[in-house]
Amino acid sequence: MHPSIHARTTPDKPAYIMAGSGETVTYADLDARSNQGAHLLRALGLKRGDGIALMLENDARFFEIVWAAQRAGLYYSCVSTRLAPPEIAFIVADSGSRVLVASAPVAPELLTPGLIVFAPGARDFVAERGAFPTTPIADETPGTDMLYSSGTTGRPKGIRPPLPEGSLDQTNALTEFGRSHYGMASDTIYLSPAPLYHSAPLRWSMSVQKLGGTVIVMEKFDAEAALALIERFQVTHAKFVPTHFIRMLKLPEDVRARYDLSSLRVVFHAAAPCPVEVKSAMMAWFGPIIHEFYAGTEANGLTAIGPQDWLAHPGSVGRAVWGAIRICDEEGEPLPVGEVGAIHFADGPAFEYHNDPEKTAASRNRHGWTTLGDVGRVDADGYLYLTDRQSFMIISGGVNIYPQEIEDAIVTHPRVADVAVIGAPDPEMGERVVAVVQPADWADAGPALADDLAAWLQGRIGRIKQPRQIDFVRELPRHPTGKLLKRLVRDRYWAG
Repeated sequence: MHPSIHARTTPDKPAYIMAGSGETVTYADLDARSNQGAHLLRALGLKRGDGIALMLENDARFFEIVWAAQRAGLYYSCVSTRLAPPEIAFIVADSGSRVLVASAPVAPELLTPGLIVFAPGARDFVAERGAFPTTPIADETPGTDMLYSSGTTGRPKGIRPPLPEGSLDQTNALTEFGRSHYGMASDTIYLSPAPLYHSAPLRWSMSVQKLGGTVIVMEKFDAEAALALIERFQVTHAKFVPTHFIRMLKLPEDVRARYDLSSLRVVFHAAAPCPVEVKSAMMAWFGPIIHEFYAGTEANGLTAIGPQDWLAHPGSVGRAVWGAIRICDEEGEPLPVGEVGAIHFADGPAFEYHNDPEKTAASRNRHGWTTLGDVGRVDADGYLYLTDRQSFMIISGGVNIYPQEIEDAIVTHPRVADVAVIGAPDPEMGERVVAVVQPADWADAGPALADDLAAWLQGRIGRIKQPRQIDFVRELPRHPTGKLLKRLVRDRYWAG
């Protein structure tokens, strides 16, 4: 299970195809270029356990570089190109990366002493690797990713797992999960619509390449383009986030009907809770092929649910596959079935936040169970339901209100493109519920749409959850993976 094996058995098969440019990189190409990259990294003095950072858009060189690092026994940290220079500088320094490969000029703040930079205006990684052999380095050894949480609630947190021991071609838990739950194999054609610097798109794409399938990489997500790619390349598997679903569902009916999606065997989604109404509509359109999983970059546990189980348990993210679910109160004690509390995993894989013992300690309770900071409940059959993140909870008049339910109700309105619900300071209630709405058409922003939304919510959510204020913005700050950067929205109301 490694691209180098497929380079020998199916050298001319595409390892990946760039959707926009059409550039095709075969397994033979990927093997040769990742070998050259590994030689270059060794020539730069990097040894097993050292690290490199990538700050790239979805570029055709992305996989060539991460596989070079993987076969040289290095940690590779993928950095969002959307971060501010101080955030990027923090990740590069915190990860201990000795090399940075970037697709755009690098801000001076990143030029820490000793950092080797490949970027426009600096050194050229592709040109320099071209001087090296296409054969493997003498001391091949497996490396792995060292990724950072996306920072939706604060400074990104790094997860540095132990380096794998043994051969390059060993499998891993995610690849085995893809095989057992989603039927991934060498005939998989996988659509990857999200930025590769995020954990799920990167890890799933690399898993497909371990298995010898083909990845179709979208440089940037576009709803209609995704449908066209499924038809053109006969895509068998695709991973989306709920925001992608919402944007596809809001395409005109004739556009949605234009494309043949019959090649799809499995569509799966994660990253954020999906409104029941949205998933039901997707299931009616794509058919009962939509799966879901819940996990984090930390990989401390995982739940999964297939389409038939979801139809029987709408809104659930499934039962535990790795680890055992524990719903806990504020003291870390287990709560009864059906009660809402912090989601923990017991007996799951261990993890630590790099250079941050306080955050590591905060992720555990006295039983040693770990949490990602999400809130939910478990039903009598063991199915988990997400409520929200603990840090997003609004306390209004002493009542706990979780924004996710309100957002799910608003985003299904036909004139809404996106929404964030936050708590704003209120002298009487402590916090008041505020809906910050991105209209589908900015011309609609105003009191009439606010009144329409208030009427829309009547009967959909309880009276106490009704927003006391509806504001409009041209665009909400979302990570390209689909995660809402709610911290940035909330800060506007709490500044000062």
